[in-house]
Amino acid sequence: MNQSAIFGPFFVMMGLTIVVWLFMFAKRIPFLNSVDIEPNDLTPAKLAEISPPAVTNPSDNLKNVFEIPILFYAMALYLFAVGQVDDLHLIAAWVFVAFRAVHSAIHCTVNAALARFAAYAVSCLALFFMVIRAAMEFYAG
Repeated sequence: MNQSAIFGPFFVMMGLTIVVWLFMFAKRIPFLNSVDIEPNDLTPAKLAEISPPAVTNPSDNLKNVFEIPILFYAMALYLFAVGQVDDLHLIAAWVFVAFRAVHSAIHCTVNAALARFAAYAVSCLALFFMVIRAAMEFYAG
């Protein structure tokens, strides 16, 4: 298998992070322009206090795409470095990224907690499958 195939989902995940970042500012900047607050008075705590969910959810999601996905990036680089990219790892990587995209879409819009958690759980299970499988291959070898 072409080992660089793992970089397909790798770069899509990075693209998702950029999209969430852009969406966050698309929501935050108009909101900030609509409130009467001095820029020097706008602390992170004050911003969180006055922002509606439509503004805070994309910001919260941006934090999310820097948490669990960091393990995905490390795993993708590890698999590439040791030449263990195969169909199963690649499918799991795409499942991870697809369900992270679903999670972000839900979180940044309707924020339905149960649906968001389900997408999060599926993405984590796909990633944990990759990690456990790679660890088993490492320790067996």
